[in-house]
Amino acid sequence: MSEVVLRHVVVQAPQAKAFEVFTGRFYDIKPRDHYLMSSPLAETVFEPRVGGRIYDRAEDGTEFVWARILAYEPPNLVVFSWDIGVEWTLENDLRNTSEVEVRFIAEAPDRTRVELEHRHLDRHGPGWESLNTALGNDSGWPLYLSRYAALFGDHDSPED
Repeated sequence: MSEVVLRHVVVQAPQAKAFEVFTGRFYDIKPRDHYLMSSPLAETVFEPRVGGRIYDRAEDGTEFVWARILAYEPPNLVVFSWDIGVEWTLENDLRNTSEVEVRFIAEAPDRTRVELEHRHLDRHGPGWESLNTALGNDSGWPLYLSRYAALFGDHDSPED
C-alpha cells in the first residue's frame, strides 16, 4: 500500500474559477457530517493564505483546527497539512502530519483538471494504512471531489 492517495476530477470552468471555488467554497465541498466535535458543525472555514488554517466551527462556537495552509499560489496550487491522526483525533506533533496538494491545470480556456495528492500518510505512524484506506475510499477524497465537481454542474466521478 502506498503512503499516497491520488485522485483527480475535471471541471468545466476556467482555471482561476476552479481554484476560487475550491478555496472559497470549501464549506460546500466538505460533507456536513465530517467533523470531530461534540456539537454539530456550523461551518468549515478555509483561510486563503500561507499560514492560514482550515477549521470547523461548531454550533456552540467551539473551533477545531485540523489543517494549516502551507502553500497558496492562485490559480495553480494549494497545499495544506492534514493534522488528524489515525484515531481521528488532532495530531499534536506536527512531525506526524501529512500533506494535501491540490493542483489546478488548465486543459482548455473553460476546462480545468484538478489533481489531489494526499502524501506522507506514513508520517502518522502505526495504523497509517487505515487512514490511507479511509481517505481513498468513496467517503474520503473521492466524495469531496464529487461534491466539488457538482458545484459546477459536473457529475463525473473522481478518478485515481
